Amino acid sequence: ATRAEVCTLAGQRPGHGITGKVLSVDFSPDGKRVVSGSDDNLVKIWANEERDEALTRKWHSNEVYSVAFSPDGLCVVSGSHDKLVKLWNAATGAEVRTLR
Repeated sequence: ATRAEVCTLAGQRPGHGITGKVLSVDFSPDGKRVVSGSDDNLVKIWANEERDEALTRKWHSNEVYSVAFSPDGLCVVSGSHDKLVKLWNAATGAEVRTLR
């Protein structure tokens, strides 16, 4: 395998994009989206083909250390330094459940 860059995910709209350190990333099961968690407390879902943000949510009050898609790609789980694990709808950003 080579270490060549395939693409860069960056916000194309003013005020969007990554502003903090990225701490976790995961591909959706179909490979069409990427989720990222960062030290600016944000969870972002990126449309991989467009290379732009599709959804941004600030569900945590501290750094987001871990993110992952569910096996069916319908939900995203995030874990944070705020001692919360949140499950949310990957299409709408609606919170499904908080684990304390």
